[in-house]
Amino acid sequence: MKSIFKVSLLAATVLLAVGCQKEDAKEAPATAPKTEQAVSAASPAMTQYKTDDEKAAYAIGTSFANYLNTSIEKPAEIGIKLDKEIVLKGIEDSFAKKSGMTEEDTKAVLQNLDKRVQEKMQAKAKEKSAASIKAGEEFRAKFAKEDGVKTTKSGIMYKVEKEGTGVTPKATDTVVVNYEGKLIDGKKFDSSYDRKEPATFPLNRVIPGWTEAVQLMKVGSKYQVVIPPELAYGAQDTPTIPANSTLVFEIELMSVKADAAPQAPAHK
Repeated sequence: MKSIFKVSLLAATVLLAVGCQKEDAKEAPATAPKTEQAVSAASPAMTQYKTDDEKAAYAIGTSFANYLNTSIEKPAEIGIKLDKEIVLKGIEDSFAKKSGMTEEDTKAVLQNLDKRVQEKMQAKAKEKSAASIKAGEEFRAKFAKEDGVKTTKSGIMYKVEKEGTGVTPKATDTVVVNYEGKLIDGKKFDSSYDRKEPATFPLNRVIPGWTEAVQLMKVGSKYQVVIPPELAYGAQDTPTIPANSTLVFEIELMSVKADAAPQAPAHK
């Protein structure tokens, strides 16, 4: 796991420029946009600093300030509160060559911070995963009671919205489908309908739930399919699909192809 709070001595010392400009910032024109970051002729720093070296120095300070500010805010999201004033004090002391910590102390403290961050993130992920499992079980139990819902031995649930009359694919076949994938809260994470183009892929190169479910269908069919996490992405956590998520799909089997096809879409 990568550290989310690694501050090199260079990064720390450069940020002092931000603190040194506090008084100057107060004198900036009232009409200057407070959130302006882009370099422009109207920027106070662009008029205050004349040479390219001065402007570059200020820009480096701004860049590191943004980086460090993010590094302070991220731990706060998991309950680790880092006082910005103390951060600035450490930078000031380092510039003045009177740091209250040795390099060994600094390294040890930051390593401990990394450890605490990892532990808290792991605990948060475990809690989130447990909640996802529980919510999925409750959703599937409710869905199973709906009219027309069938459940396979593996735990896949499906409801026939339209029964086709064409061929039924094998796991080794290539299929052409239209589909929409959602989480149990209704949040959509993928859709061939949105792309306005059906997806084509080998049926044995997708998640197990898809491989099994589509083999239940005939060409021309449209099913609503609910896939438990162990037949989907399991404990894998992605930006769009949280770990141990139950997935809900609308799948329309359009055709079965015998020839080779491209790799499957990312969210199958």
